[in-house]
This record gives sequence, structure tokens and C-alpha cells, in this order.
Amino acid sequence: MSTPGTPTGRLVLAATPIGDVEDASPRLRRLLEESDVVAAEDTRRLRALAARMGVTVGGRVVSYQEHNEAARARELLDVVAQGGTVVVVTDAGMPSVSDPGFRVVAAAVEAGLPVTAAPGPSAVLTALALSGLPTDRFCFEGFPPRKAGERARALAALATERRTMVFFEAPHRLAETLAAMVEAFGGDRAAAVCRELTKTYEEVRRGPVAELAAWAADGEVRGEIAVVVAGVAGPAATSMADLVVEVLARADGGERLKDAVADVAVAGQVAKRDLYAAALAARSR
Repeated sequence: MSTPGTPTGRLVLAATPIGDVEDASPRLRRLLEESDVVAAEDTRRLRALAARMGVTVGGRVVSYQEHNEAARARELLDVVAQGGTVVVVTDAGMPSVSDPGFRVVAAAVEAGLPVTAAPGPSAVLTALALSGLPTDRFCFEGFPPRKAGERARALAALATERRTMVFFEAPHRLAETLAAMVEAFGGDRAAAVCRELTKTYEEVRRGPVAELAAWAADGEVRGEIAVVVAGVAGPAATSMADLVVEVLARADGGERLKDAVADVAVAGQVAKRDLYAAALAARSR
């Protein structure tokens, strides 16, 4: 814990296991034992987790959840400003990712107080990695809207998204959401339903969205769920040679080479420095 005379303390976002308690890091153990305050989404779950980890929480434990985030943030930052260490944990995974945490971080940044993280398990990244879908570019969309109309509109807006998409969903809404994804994305869109990740009954089902929707509609699906959906397939990539031809044609028309490279690189989804080097090489021939 902090000692008298210590200047500014720190706010730490600490990831907790999403299932298997053995995923708890040594740093998380130390933070729970040594921090002045542990702000938990559910204090009972925190104490149960600590018991499974064989850890005794050394500091004061307070509730920090969606209903008291704003008021509690001020209290937590007072501790940090006085030299204390405050750890924020949620029920599972990384704080602030579809869980409490964002508001206190924003407030700490505004106040100029130190913020750091003890990284660890993440349902978003675990589902993405296990999905078998492209991982080079992805976006996290959280929970789809609960109301059918709002959900349909939200998914329709994502129909042309090229990045792999990761969603969370409650088990009792999974069938409806997958059916809505069939309407928005088409039944052939590749997807994966990941449930109970790192837990005893972990399951990852992969296939076209229509197939997964039929599976979910056929019976009750239980557990914590993440849905990963492939982005829409884009047009065939333009070759670097074709991009160089376009750049040189625009330069010959009076446009600055760097400006032409910047525009064409974005459209062609290539690195500007690579396209610029290729254009210079072609010019010198």
C-alpha cells in the first residue's frame, strides 16, 4: 500500500479471468493484495475470485458499476490524488470494454492523474483468435440493440463493413440476433459463435450465419457468448503496378507526386511509403 508522503498515486485497470482462474496473472494477485482500494463491478464476485485464487484482498473493496460510476469515480480519484493505488476490476475480462471503467479513466486523464493497466484475459480477443476468421483488421461492436427494429438498423449499417466484427450477446437473445444477421449480412456470411470461453464447457461453432441461426433456434444456448462475423468481401486487390500507373498519370497531369501517392494509397489499401518508393523507381527507369 502507499506510504505517508507519497505524491500522486495511480489508477490501474486490471483484467480478471473470463473463465479459468489459472489465467489470473501474478500482477493481478499482487495488486489485489497490495492496493489501497479495489473497485469491483460486483464485490461478491470479486471476493469469490480472490478466494479461488488464494488471495487476500488487502485494501478497501468498493462497488463500481454502471449505476454509480460517475459518483464513485470522484471518490476513487481522490484516493489516487492522495497517493493511493486504486485497482478497477470487472466480473470478467478487461475493465471499460463493455464494462465499467471508461468514465473513471476519462476523469483521471482530465485531472492529469496516472492511469495504467494490468492486461490479461479478453473475451473479445479470445473469440476473435478462435473464430478462424481474419484477424488483421477487426472491430468490436458490443451488444446489439435489444429491440428488433433498432437491432435491424444497427446491423444493416454494418452490412458493408470489411473488418471482422465481434459482438457480445445474451443467450436468450442469440437466436433472434443471428436471424437478424442473416437478414442484414446474408445467410452465407462466415461466422462463429463462441461460448463459455476458457471454461469447462467451452464451445466454438463455426459456419455460415444461416447455419448458426438454425442451430441457435433449435434449442437453448447457455453461457457467456461472443459472436464473430466476417466482414463483407471487398473487390479484388489492385496490383502495385496498377497503382503506380495511376500515380504517375496523376503526376503527369500536374498533381504533386506525394499528394497523388497519398490518395491512391488509401484507395488501394497499401502503405504510402511502399507506393511512393515504387513510383520513384518507375520514374527513374
